[in-house]
Amino acid sequence: MPEDELSRSSHSNPGKSLVNGIKTNPASNSPKSGLSVPVGPPVYVDLAYIPNHCSGKNTDPEFFKRVRASYYVVSGNDAANGEPSRAVLDALLEGKSQWGENLQVTLIPTHDTEVTREWYQQTHEKQQELNIMVLASSSTVVMQDESFPACKIEF
Repeated sequence: MPEDELSRSSHSNPGKSLVNGIKTNPASNSPKSGLSVPVGPPVYVDLAYIPNHCSGKNTDPEFFKRVRASYYVVSGNDAANGEPSRAVLDALLEGKSQWGENLQVTLIPTHDTEVTREWYQQTHEKQQELNIMVLASSSTVVMQDESFPACKIEF
């Protein structure tokens, strides 16, 4: 579609906007929250805490595409409430696979759960391919001059 037609179509349809040349409805851009996420470059951070105890309610592949961390802390030890969520762990793999760069990522679970163990075993090959390391609950984290058990990281 020529640029002038794209411009007219977005003006004639005020509830829609263009994202990468594709018409989108901002209200439906993010099915989880109903809010649109502004288009922009990814954010690089050293450490990111997975929101809501790694519940699938607030975190999806888009989170991992946009928030690129060297370390992701995965909390959650409540299987009855789906924490940690297998869908969120899978979203990490999906989001990281679209980074276009193979940066090292370390996943730090704060609890040893059945969900985390099964996910680790079933996706280990994909984790290696994507340069994702998962710390076991018996692992030690070394930060600056201090070291402590990985499972002791709590916020």
